[in-house]
Amino acid sequence: MQMCGLFIGLAMALAGGAGSPWRSPAPGLEIGTFAASARARVGDGRITVLRIDPERWDLAFAGLSQEEGASVGRTAEQWCKVRGFAAAINAGMFAEDYTTHIGYLRDGAHVNSGRVTGYESAAAFGPLGKKDLPRFRIFDLDEPGVTMEGIRREYSLVVQNLRLIKRPGVNRWSRQEKRWSEAALGEDGAGRILFIFSRTPFSMHDLNRELLALGIDVVAAQHLEGGPEAQLYLRAGGEEIELFGSFETEFEEDDDNGHSWPVPNVLGIKPRPAAR
Repeated sequence: MQMCGLFIGLAMALAGGAGSPWRSPAPGLEIGTFAASARARVGDGRITVLRIDPERWDLAFAGLSQEEGASVGRTAEQWCKVRGFAAAINAGMFAEDYTTHIGYLRDGAHVNSGRVTGYESAAAFGPLGKKDLPRFRIFDLDEPGVTMEGIRREYSLVVQNLRLIKRPGVNRWSRQEKRWSEAALGEDGAGRILFIFSRTPFSMHDLNRELLALGIDVVAAQHLEGGPEAQLYLRAGGEEIELFGSFETEFEEDDDNGHSWPVPNVLGIKPRPAAR
């Protein structure tokens, strides 16, 4: 499935036109597959980015905490089918109870985790009342005047995670030897949502460097999940892609994983009612 997914992703990128890495499977959605500049020690060195227009698509949370008595997770594909998402990616790391997000997470009235951690990145979607606020924004919590209390008051969906890239495009990870397949959430200079996936394992310092050099105008990003649990699924406009990770230092140090792992929480997208 992984080989098939990457092949489809590459075909879509090539079909986007000469000089363009992007293909649009549906209005407001673009997907591109990019080659990393550094030679990969494991894998094919490709990074996939799903670019989402928040004026056409709503971002939502789906998780086991919304389902009474549920204890078995789902793959990103399964979450899409159950919740009617066109695409889904991990929502972030989770606790040993296999339900609770590590960091604050609320979607509307549903609170998966009310605990604010020291993580310096909070992604927010769906402004409450104020029309002058962007529909999607990744906030740096160490910026003057930015607080979780303020973000929670102004946005319906708030997800706190480890920061990868600080606005306006600053690599915040120091060099390290640990590497893993990665699923990440990003924002570009136009305020679009970026679902980012790399099966090829990078250190997060090196992945940030690659993302900042891709020409996708990423201005902020946060870590969602690494290793074999990292995944990205898309089904829209007749296209279907399933991508999942494998390698993780000190856990799964190979590229042999051949299937998506069930996970308790994802972020998914649905077309906005006005954009149907």
